[in-house]
Amino acid sequence: MILRISKWLGVMVLSAPVLAGASGDLPASKADLFGTDDPPSAAKPAPAQDAPGSKAALFDETALLPTTQDTATSRWHGFLQSELAYTYAAPAHWSKVMQRAELGTEGKLGSAIRWKLSGRADYNAIYDLSDYYQSAVRRDQRLNFQVRDAYADFSAGGLDWRVGRQQIVWGEMVGVFVADVVSAKDLREFILPDFQTLRIPQWAARAEYFKDDFHAEAIWIPVASYDQIGKPRDFSQPGAGSDFYPYPVTPAGYPVVFRDEQRPDNRLSHTNYGLRLSQLSHGWDMSGFVYSSMDSQATFYRQLVAAPTPFFIYTPRHDRIWQAGATLAKDLGAVVLKAETVYTQGRSFNTLNANTPNGLVKQNTLDWIVGLDFNPVTDMRINTQLYQRIYFDHDPTILPERIESAASLLVNYKLAHNWEAEALAIHSLNRSDWMLRPKLSWTFEQNWRWSAGLDVFGGVRTGLFGQYGQQDRVYTEVRRDF
Repeated sequence: MILRISKWLGVMVLSAPVLAGASGDLPASKADLFGTDDPPSAAKPAPAQDAPGSKAALFDETALLPTTQDTATSRWHGFLQSELAYTYAAPAHWSKVMQRAELGTEGKLGSAIRWKLSGRADYNAIYDLSDYYQSAVRRDQRLNFQVRDAYADFSAGGLDWRVGRQQIVWGEMVGVFVADVVSAKDLREFILPDFQTLRIPQWAARAEYFKDDFHAEAIWIPVASYDQIGKPRDFSQPGAGSDFYPYPVTPAGYPVVFRDEQRPDNRLSHTNYGLRLSQLSHGWDMSGFVYSSMDSQATFYRQLVAAPTPFFIYTPRHDRIWQAGATLAKDLGAVVLKAETVYTQGRSFNTLNANTPNGLVKQNTLDWIVGLDFNPVTDMRINTQLYQRIYFDHDPTILPERIESAASLLVNYKLAHNWEAEALAIHSLNRSDWMLRPKLSWTFEQNWRWSAGLDVFGGVRTGLFGQYGQQDRVYTEVRRDF
């Protein structure tokens, strides 16, 4: 599990599973569960004779056919979204007045190359309307532009290639990042946005090989993207830091100072690469992968300054890690079974021991998750998941226990007149640490959707969710797709 919000915290520490909240577009069907736009029947693994023979077979090419072989054609798509959020826990404040726009186009160059280009712009007016946040937060989160897709697809050497900025998704449980080790994340709103908003694309070269029910995929990322975690509070100045900054655990009795994040420079030794193999056999969709990377998650290095008064300086940095994992999925008729597991080597965790060099201890971990998705009655969908993290050679000076466990429950019900109710609950099985996200949505016109809900956090202050007990909020969104 890859998304570490706080390396020391509860069931899903910042390298533990990341749970996307109900405010995002959590899957509402088996089709969504498997990440496809096809109807629900497409979630069932296809028989061997129907397996795609190439990447082209996975896409609808007819909409992209050029008028002549040498003439490019393109189509435009995107969305506009308005979001408001009010944090009602003390100190109460408006936390979001967001306008988001995404626009993209795709097409073909001749008959050999497919291409796609898209970008997103975010403007959060709360940083112009309020002085609640410190200036560093305003500069970081007020206005953002991001290239989402900028790649070309072509075939060469018996392989299908995709080169450029792209999404590489190696696993996806409902609301949880586990085997999806390649994606970087925008965590400035914790795990509350939907997956498509959370994921940050990578600049990569990807080669794929298809044969019957077998699929091989190799990737190389020469210039990596890293998680965005926001800005910490400067405790010497008035105002707040980012609402969901992942402050590390610190030994009691020491003042702390946080420096800006240090990201790896662009050199060959800092590139990422991996291999993934998949096989469809008797309805079981199975895959295994290995991945070596500069960790997209930040590790908080600690430095003790002894004079005149002792205090700690924390600097977020990125270490090299190695991961191996596997996924499986099976449609059992009335129930869809999915499972993922990931072993991670080389990641460090913050310790409460004030005498530990750098304030870190290395801990190899094994994360696993299993989930069931089913429809007990018409128009109702239930998803339940159990997950664990196991720390090998567990160091007692870190906050997580040797085995950390948690469970989640998602209930979605379609109401009359295009209304839909949903609730996501997540709870640690080791301690009081939980999140609850009820949501109500209404599709009032074609391609128009309104939603409103609550994000509520509870439990101990050292828990993944309990630490954000002062960020309970109510929100509303309006989205127009085109």
